[in-house]
Amino acid sequence: MPKGIVYVVSGIDTDIGKTIATGLMGRWLRLQGFTVITQKMVQTGCTELSEDILTHRELMEMELQDVDRNGSTCPYIFPEPCSPHLAAALAGKSIDCTIITRATQALRQQYQYVLLEGVGGLSVPLTEEVTVLDYLQQQGYPLVLVSSPRLGSINHTLTALELANARGIVVKGIIYNRFQEENRLIAEDSKKVFSSYLRRFGFADCLIDLSGCIDYAEGQTPAFERLFDTIHAS
Repeated sequence: MPKGIVYVVSGIDTDIGKTIATGLMGRWLRLQGFTVITQKMVQTGCTELSEDILTHRELMEMELQDVDRNGSTCPYIFPEPCSPHLAAALAGKSIDCTIITRATQALRQQYQYVLLEGVGGLSVPLTEEVTVLDYLQQQGYPLVLVSSPRLGSINHTLTALELANARGIVVKGIIYNRFQEENRLIAEDSKKVFSSYLRRFGFADCLIDLSGCIDYAEGQTPAFERLFDTIHAS
């Protein structure tokens, strides 16, 4: 059986909507008939099962799996809601990135797709030596970036695109979370800027709108066709 394909879903910041985006991407893939599992690199601010994994399963309309219960889909969980390297230290532990990698590789043997959700933004430290960005570069995983129209997003998004480009990380598209949109003019202008910079860095011009999660709780799914068509075409 060929190994499954891994995509990393990361955000320009914390609380940007990457957990919702990951779960909805998983739902869309399931509806297309693919076997898919989601994974979380590290979960902080949690003591038992990963809260983000639970959200993924709810959105995917999927029961918890054995790989959830045995820790494969979230190898590290720490109670303090802070950066992974600090949360681990406060728990008297450390993060070994090879454990995350081995868990991902095991999941790839069972599923056609593994959607790996990051932690915060790209520059968040997993350990004192390795950021999320470093880890993506080491693994060679493609990136789906979650952004928004809120103030500051242009700076954070363009910085993320430039960092990815400099590290040789392929950005497959941007999921544009418009849930807290306050000004349509700003939102549309930001979207044009993001599109322009995707092209400038040689990435596919693929932006997908994400709206209120209430609609998705009622069974709707964003139109991810362009994102996955772009991925398959590479």
